[in-house]
Amino acid sequence: MKTDLERVDIRKAHAIEIFLAGIRAVAPGRAIKKYCRRHGDYLTLGNDVYDLSEYKKIFVVGGGKAGAAMAVEVEAILGDRISGGVISVKYGHLAEVKRIKIVEAGHPVPDKNGEKGAGFILRLAESATADDLVICLISGGGSALMPLPAHGLSLGDKKKITGILLGCGATIHEINTIRKHLSCIKGGMLARAASPATLVSLILSDVVGDDLDVIASGPCVPDSSTFADCMDIINGYGIEKHLPETVASRLKVGLSGQIPETPKAGDPAFEKTHDLIIGRNIDAINAAKSAAENLGYPALILSSMIEGETRHAARIHGAIAREVVKTGNPMSPPLCILSGGETTVTIKGRGLGGRNQEFALAAAMDIAGYENITVLSGGTDGTDGPTDAAGAVADGATIARAGALGLAPHKYLAGNDAYHFFEPMGDLIKTGPTNTNVMDLRVILVS
Repeated sequence: MKTDLERVDIRKAHAIEIFLAGIRAVAPGRAIKKYCRRHGDYLTLGNDVYDLSEYKKIFVVGGGKAGAAMAVEVEAILGDRISGGVISVKYGHLAEVKRIKIVEAGHPVPDKNGEKGAGFILRLAESATADDLVICLISGGGSALMPLPAHGLSLGDKKKITGILLGCGATIHEINTIRKHLSCIKGGMLARAASPATLVSLILSDVVGDDLDVIASGPCVPDSSTFADCMDIINGYGIEKHLPETVASRLKVGLSGQIPETPKAGDPAFEKTHDLIIGRNIDAINAAKSAAENLGYPALILSSMIEGETRHAARIHGAIAREVVKTGNPMSPPLCILSGGETTVTIKGRGLGGRNQEFALAAAMDIAGYENITVLSGGTDGTDGPTDAAGAVADGATIARAGALGLAPHKYLAGNDAYHFFEPMGDLIKTGPTNTNVMDLRVILVS
C-alpha cells in the first residue's frame, strides 16, 4: 500500500510527465515536418505548393526562441538551395546550422545583439528581388529579439519602455502594439522591406487567439493597430510621465498624422505574402490531454486563452479543483484539468520569479489542506521570467511543508519572490531551453 506522501509524489511526477508531453507536441522539428515537405523542385508549405525552379535565391530570416531549431529543419529540407539567412534567438537557444547565421540576443529586454541581428535581417530582406523567395521563421520572443528602433529612437528608449510595460502588467497584445510603432521591422515593416519578393512566414504562435499581427509584433502581416491605440494603452496604465521623451514625442507626432502609419491590409507590400501557423497552445494542450488519459486521468480542457492577473487566475483554477473534490462538478475525480494562455504579473516586490511560479504559489495557498490536488504551471519555452525554471509544482501539502521550513507564503507572494519559495522545497521545474514557445501550460490533477 502506498503512503499519502508517495501518492503526492506520484501525482507530481504525473503532472510533470503530462507537461512535457505537451511541450514535445510543439517541438519545432515536429511542427516543420508536419507542414513542410519537398519533392524535387516542389516545396509544399501547408496547402500551398512553390516551384523552387522559379526562384533565383532563397533567403531565410526571422526571430524567436524556437528560431534555431526551426532553421535546422528548414535547412534539412532546402539544403544548398538556401542562399543565405539570419535568425535572432535568445541566449542559449541554439542549434547547429550551416547556411543560416544565428545571432544570440536578449529577451525579454532587448539588447545590442538583437539590434544588430535585426539590422542584418532587414538588410537581407531588402536585398531580395521579385525573383526571390524569403522564408521567415517566427516564434515566441521574436518581438524582443528583433529590436530595430525607428528613426530618432535608441535601443535604450525601447528597453526602458519595454521594462515599464512589463512592470505595469500590460498584456503581450498591448506591449506589441507599442513596439510596432517604435520599430523599423515590426508591424508589417519587414514585409515592406522584402517586397516584391515572395514572402512566406512559418509561425509558432505564442499569443492568445493566435492573432498574426501580434505574434512577434507581426513583422510580415498587416498591422491593425494605430498610434491612437498606443496612446490609449499609455493613458490607460497612467504611465505617460514615465516614458522616455523621444518615445512620447514619436507617439504624439504619429497621432497627429505627421508620421506614416504601419502598413495596413491592402498595402502592396502584402501582395505576395503568405502566413502559416505551424504550432499553437491548443496543440500542446491536446497532447497533454492524451498523456493524462494514458495515465488514467480523464481530462477537461478549460481554455487555451486564459489571460489576466496571474494570482487571480490561479485562485480561479484552485476553486475549480476544490469544487471537483467537494461536489464532483464539473466532473468527478480522478480528473486532469488543463489550461493554457498567458497571464500577467503586476510587479510590486523585488523578488525573483515569473508568472508560472507565481501561479503555482497562489494556487498552493488556495488548495492548502486538499492533499489530493496537485497544480503545475510552466512555460513551454522552459524559462519563466528572469529565472532558470520553467515554472513550479505544488499540492495541498505545500503550504504546510513551507511552514515547517519557516517560509511564509504570503510574504513571498507579496514580494513576487516565488522562485525563492519553491527552491528550498525542490518544487521548481527546470527543463532548460526547450527551443519552442507556445505560451504556458497548466496541469491540475485531482485524485
